[in-house]
Amino acid sequence: MNNQMLLYMMGGIVLIFGLLIMIYMSLQKRMQKSDYKRIKKLQEGTKASNYTSEVLFQRLYITYAKIPYIKKYIFKLRRRLEIIDVDDEYSTRRDSAKILTKALCVIIPLVIATIVVSKHNFLLMGILLLFEVFLIDTLIDGSVDKMDNNILKEQLDFFTEMRHTYHECNMVAEAVYQTSQDDEKSISKQGEKIHEILTADDPEMELEKYYDIAPNSYLKEFAGVSFLTQEFGDRKVDGSSLYLKNVNNISQEMQLEILKRDKLNYTFRSLTVISIVPVLFIEPLKTWAITNFTFTKQWYNGKPGIIVQVLIMILTFVCYVMVRKLRDNGSTNIRTSNTENPWQKKLYKIPVVKKIVDSFIPKEGTKERRKIKEMLKESASTLKIEWLFVNRICLAIVTAIATVVFFIYLHNVAVDWVYTEPTSDYDLIGEMSDKDKVAAEEVTKADNRILEQFTGKRGTSVEDIKAVIEQDDFYIENADGDYQTAAERIHDKLGVINTEYLKWFEFLMAFLFAVAGYMAPIGLLKFQVKMRALEMEDEVMQFQTIILMLMRIERVNVEIILEWLERYSNIFRAPISKCVNNYEAGAWEALEEMKEDVSFTLFIRIIENLQAAVEKIPIRDAFDELDSERDFYQERRKESNERLIKRKAMIGKALGFAPMICLFVGYLIIPLVFVGLTAMTNAFSKMMAMGG
Repeated sequence: MNNQMLLYMMGGIVLIFGLLIMIYMSLQKRMQKSDYKRIKKLQEGTKASNYTSEVLFQRLYITYAKIPYIKKYIFKLRRRLEIIDVDDEYSTRRDSAKILTKALCVIIPLVIATIVVSKHNFLLMGILLLFEVFLIDTLIDGSVDKMDNNILKEQLDFFTEMRHTYHECNMVAEAVYQTSQDDEKSISKQGEKIHEILTADDPEMELEKYYDIAPNSYLKEFAGVSFLTQEFGDRKVDGSSLYLKNVNNISQEMQLEILKRDKLNYTFRSLTVISIVPVLFIEPLKTWAITNFTFTKQWYNGKPGIIVQVLIMILTFVCYVMVRKLRDNGSTNIRTSNTENPWQKKLYKIPVVKKIVDSFIPKEGTKERRKIKEMLKESASTLKIEWLFVNRICLAIVTAIATVVFFIYLHNVAVDWVYTEPTSDYDLIGEMSDKDKVAAEEVTKADNRILEQFTGKRGTSVEDIKAVIEQDDFYIENADGDYQTAAERIHDKLGVINTEYLKWFEFLMAFLFAVAGYMAPIGLLKFQVKMRALEMEDEVMQFQTIILMLMRIERVNVEIILEWLERYSNIFRAPISKCVNNYEAGAWEALEEMKEDVSFTLFIRIIENLQAAVEKIPIRDAFDELDSERDFYQERRKESNERLIKRKAMIGKALGFAPMICLFVGYLIIPLVFVGLTAMTNAFSKMMAMGG
């Protein structure tokens, strides 16, 4: 297939994709017409149209659920959207199918283009297709995060409307119900759910259930404050409703979070794509370099070029994963991963595998085991220690096998180059004419005939080869009596063929890479811990807001505050949970133990205030500075978010642009300079030898 045919195919794909987009936009425009809306409203409740986008996405959902590989993505989407579309099966299916369809519309043309462009390089094709699998995850996560951000913004309007309604009726449940009547907004479903909780026979139990499925912590706070107000009653503080002041505090927290997410999205909006784009340009860049600088052909098609290719791909994969971890805003994806029956659990159930994995896991009570468990907690990982070691062992085995296969592939490439590359003494800086190329290919065929006779015979000398070629008709006609040069050339080729096999140090390298693969999950956990450490100050300031809301409510004590902090904690969840469990045995001692478990100064100050509230002074007095210095804390929170975003942006840009820089420097500039200088040196040496 020549380049012209390739261009025609790519043009056809682009044309078909463009027509599909035009048809889709035309249908969307038609569906938005007033006549269509009026007819649809008249038909509502009588019969369903077979041609609406709603019905289309419902049918697509059913289809996707039947396709083995696609089924994994549709169910992953469903788990995340169930939280947003609470108790709404129709919307969950529609939104799942819509997001997956958009992702497939991007991926399918990209897959076709990848196969067409890299059809001669199966290694590159396989890795590119693997990256496109990760790209689906990026597109899906981006779409769900967008919905999650939208519902957060809708909450601001919801709380504003509810304040006006509460002023009129002065009843929490009624105000929530009336504000939730707008069916167009996703937040209305959450409002209806909260109303059901407040009017339930056992609202406390229903509230605990809602805490597990709420889309964000702010709705949890709102539901909890609404329940406490309904349970204990509202009262005036400084002439204003305490309930509305608490709702206002939640709104302020949400505004800060929305600004933070918008800035993070703005900073990272292109970095994920930039980090993965370099692998798409490896083959085009290689083709361009070989076309314009012929002397680089041997480097790009040989072992050095392939090794650099793979290194760039590994770097791209690592940077891509790290950028995604940095960008993560901690929305619905944390609570929707499949932790009930993952593949690690299924694999660990096999007796032989369980025995092998258990032999790697540190024993109970050891320092190493405690350290790994602490790391899992601090990184907010959903993995159990057994599943972590299943991951580590599987990754080590896959890395070792992949390394050995890669070395075999490199040896095959080197041997294949000897057998297929046209043999000529032309200047590397120049380019062969068609006539010279035909002649060089004839020489290669003749050399291959001789090589077949000596392949595997390592003791072969130049004289042995010379004796054979002196009897060959091709060399008699074309060597002009210079059999020595031809024999030395074939001897060099034979040396390459006979030495291209797996060597002991390559197995050692495979072992070392396997060790690196075994340690990679631990490294990723450490990275997550570091990233979460950047958000410690942000979480402590959220704790301050929660305490500010609770401290003026009647009958709220330190234990209730700790339970609330545990519910909304992320980074400090482990020490708070431990404190809550030990609280009955001794409040002061449990708080003192928690103070020893943490090292963050701002959080230690909160613990000390809680200790004061246990025995000495009321909660309101222990935290009086939170109310008096509210504005200061708000400004400090903004400044803290700015620092967090700057740090993440700095790390993200370094990771995002690293593959692109390595691609151009390591795969284009250095080969051109190094190979070019080597070629020129060899050419000048030959010229001087001829002149001498």
